[in-house]
Amino acid sequence: MFDLFASLPDTAMLSRMQFAFTISYHIIFPTITIGLSLYLAFMEGMWLKTQNLAYLQQVKFWMKPFAITFGMGVVSGVVLSYEFGTNFSQFSEIVGPVLSPLLAYEVLTAFFLEAGFLGIMLFGWNRVSPKIHFMATCTVALGTVMSSFWILAANSWMHTPAGYEIINGQFQVTSWLEVIFNPSFPYRLAHMLLATFLSASLLFAGVNAYYLLKGKYQEFAKIGFSTAMIAILILAPVQILVGDFHGLNVAHHQPVKLAAMEGLWETEKGAALRLFAIPDQKNETNHFEISIPKAASLLITHELNGEIPGLDKVEEKDRPQVAVVFFAFRIMLALGGLMLLLGLAGAVARYKKRLFDFKPLLYLSVAMIPAGVIATLAGWYVVEVGRQPWLVQGLVRTADVISPLPAETVAFTLGLFVVVYTSLFFTYLYFMRKLILKGPPSLDEVQASLINPLLDDNDDLPATLNPAQVDEGYGQELSELLKKDSLNKINQQPENKGDK
Repeated sequence: MFDLFASLPDTAMLSRMQFAFTISYHIIFPTITIGLSLYLAFMEGMWLKTQNLAYLQQVKFWMKPFAITFGMGVVSGVVLSYEFGTNFSQFSEIVGPVLSPLLAYEVLTAFFLEAGFLGIMLFGWNRVSPKIHFMATCTVALGTVMSSFWILAANSWMHTPAGYEIINGQFQVTSWLEVIFNPSFPYRLAHMLLATFLSASLLFAGVNAYYLLKGKYQEFAKIGFSTAMIAILILAPVQILVGDFHGLNVAHHQPVKLAAMEGLWETEKGAALRLFAIPDQKNETNHFEISIPKAASLLITHELNGEIPGLDKVEEKDRPQVAVVFFAFRIMLALGGLMLLLGLAGAVARYKKRLFDFKPLLYLSVAMIPAGVIATLAGWYVVEVGRQPWLVQGLVRTADVISPLPAETVAFTLGLFVVVYTSLFFTYLYFMRKLILKGPPSLDEVQASLINPLLDDNDDLPATLNPAQVDEGYGQELSELLKKDSLNKINQQPENKGDK
């Protein structure tokens, strides 16, 4: 036992591992819910505009996956706030005046907005008008976007701090506009939102492709698959373009991170683009390199012989874990390329009128269901690991703000998180699979869901017979009476009949 404790990483590394694990788990769910909320708003809007029940069928089906994914995101996200205090207590004290208000704004605006209208969105059918329900759905979608806004503003500030001064060892805000709209924020916000839209689109495409392959729910699947493929075709190239701009921003503000992304140990002019390599941090070199001459300089500086600073510009203690950043970056790029390929293949299949029966495209769509989430996780590893050893770039080191906890305590809580979160994740996958296999409601069921059984064909129901005021004991009886248009009969019933 003691030998085991002796071999543990130090508290700083364990705390980083714990936070990395919990945020990796958490980010899966916002990545899906943000895109899914916009999809629900779009489909519900199309239903209101066209009165085509097929669009409402999409809403009714995807509402349940959205609900359970949203719930998982809320539960897993709460833990992160506590970890700031438990694992990085000194960090919270130093940057509290900057980050605490930003996180509070996220709760007071975005989360309350989501939570307030989520109930109407999930349970407001036949209780509010269709337009009010649509407004609630749009408000929830807006809330998810606003949540991303505040969280990314806080996180981006840690990468490119601005609008502050340090007084008595504590960060104080001098300009909230500079804090929020720090140099990396616009690029990271756009990049992240596009990632969520793509992730949701890949989920829609994959599920509907599965239905098409199985010959189930054909009309439902055709609408969903067609919409998703259009979205992927548009979003994938836009994401690549935004990613290029983001890379240029990283090159300007975080050159060490860029050097790790490129596996560049020495400053080079006309640097090659390394498609593959095995970085060796100890010996400061790469093994088994496969590269394209001068391509990195061309992409980053837009000049064939442009100079890119290497890791030799900083001391060894100021370098991140190069291998993690290097491989995560290439996983993200590879999956982005596959998304673009999927979108183009869908466009070709649509042009040839084989969008719904071209099996290679359908199988690829099913295989790509997790691609958006994996690419998002890889991107976050690039961003966060590439910033190390800093929590606030160039100003606050991670090792200097760790809570004074025994390593075995942090290791124990990390183990508990792994066990509990893994169990919850497989439970989530179980229910998602169950919902997908069950399939969407039929159009008849959708039509029936729009009819309030207590008000059907009785729009002139007197106020005295408001169903909300009727004893639960004879709600069924009242429903039957209303269906027979027997209002007179009801009015003749004894007032205390419900006491039976």
